[in-house]
Amino acid sequence: MLLPRLSAGLPAWEEKMAGKDLVARQFGIALDDAMKAVSRMVVRGADLGELFLEDTIRTYISQEDGRIRDVGYVEDSGAGLRAVKGDTQAYGYTQKMDPVELLRIAGEVSSVADGTGGTKVITPAGSVPMPQRLYSGEHPSVLVPARDKLDLLARADKAARAYSPFVKQVDVGLSEEIRVLGLVNSAGALFVDLQPMLTFRVTVVAEKDGKRQQGYAAGGGRAGLEYFDGVSPESVAKKAAHLAVDMLDAKPAPAGEQVVVLAPGDSGVLLHEAVGHGLEADFNRKGTSKYSGRVGQPVASRLCTVVDEGLQPASRGAIHVDDEGAPATRNVLIEDGILKGYMHDHISARHYGLAPSGNGRREAYRFPPMPRMTCTYMLPGTATPEEVIASVKKGIYCQTFSGGQVNISNGDFVFQVVESYLIEEGKLTAPLKDVVIIGNGPDALSKVAMVGNDLVQSDGRWTCGKGDQRVPVGVGIPTTRIDGITVGGTA
Repeated sequence: MLLPRLSAGLPAWEEKMAGKDLVARQFGIALDDAMKAVSRMVVRGADLGELFLEDTIRTYISQEDGRIRDVGYVEDSGAGLRAVKGDTQAYGYTQKMDPVELLRIAGEVSSVADGTGGTKVITPAGSVPMPQRLYSGEHPSVLVPARDKLDLLARADKAARAYSPFVKQVDVGLSEEIRVLGLVNSAGALFVDLQPMLTFRVTVVAEKDGKRQQGYAAGGGRAGLEYFDGVSPESVAKKAAHLAVDMLDAKPAPAGEQVVVLAPGDSGVLLHEAVGHGLEADFNRKGTSKYSGRVGQPVASRLCTVVDEGLQPASRGAIHVDDEGAPATRNVLIEDGILKGYMHDHISARHYGLAPSGNGRREAYRFPPMPRMTCTYMLPGTATPEEVIASVKKGIYCQTFSGGQVNISNGDFVFQVVESYLIEEGKLTAPLKDVVIIGNGPDALSKVAMVGNDLVQSDGRWTCGKGDQRVPVGVGIPTTRIDGITVGGTA
């Protein structure tokens, strides 16, 4: 059972402990048995054999209008085996942590190979070194009884209702997760990592004169209940209430091409969707991305430097090591407007003759890894946020997004903006509703005219979907002026 193992906790990274002891302790699989499964894939012709292990606990608790609505606890454990041959892979998984079962699946996925014998199998000498301590899971909050967390929900409910008499409904939720991940492969990689995750969300419905508006706010990251030492439930609730109440008097959005100013923080989701996905190497390896074959070419304004980095402490996208055993790194994707490279997993890195970039990620043991973002953000510029806003005679200030979609092949994107304001003569004036922005990733970045000095990493709320998999990510951006994005509105 996972629970007793988690109660014991992982040893500190500084403690010297043999990799085989970590794997056996956390997953009950002897390193020798793991290597037999890995070796079977290589012997049958695979270039890479891989065994991925996972133990996960998820808990959640929610209340609506002060009453507990839902409480849940889920445990999930399993193993995934992958054989890679060139640019092709085969994958299988099981919930049985049994050496015989692992060998059986290893034989099945080996069908991707030609049966002539693969590369040499390297037995791991020790664990993959962690670059730094980005998060701690040694005291998992999922082990804290739900009753001890009810006060957090009650405080948020009270704060949201106290914000305004127009607040009519409050929904509060707390979800937590602890994942113990392990990997052994034929290239000699071995790691065990314990990844915590917490998400606290508040949804508020406000009503006035027959009009109803909803506000949503959330926070969290790779942390346990210590998250609330720095962020109070009240602050999240007030943010949701402010949005719901403010939007009651919002004006219809002006339609047409507009100057758009992106607020710092959450607006980074536009960067994630409009640019980030197109720079994931699998799309470029297959030639389906707008950025395929454009390394070394200008793809944005010279004011734009875009980075993907798994080393942001406590961020939702933070990882010590990716799901293929490559340490997290800082990858400069676009520098001064010039495309510098892509985000790679093992297959794409080998295809391009490069080292993996630490972006091989998967949702769970049921899925093979693929190139995915971690924490994607734009570096700050030199202007103050006040200067950026003051430079706009008429435009739209986009504060909060609900997400968006992008066409990887051409870079076209659509975003729903849930909190935005009209800019008139360099000042924020009326709140706007029904704002949709439509554009093209490379085109939008080429129109970046000012970048603020106020980079903000969004507090944890974002989850990215790709290929039927969802993984937590971080986004960030400074105040940024884009001179020309189409806005869909009604005025």
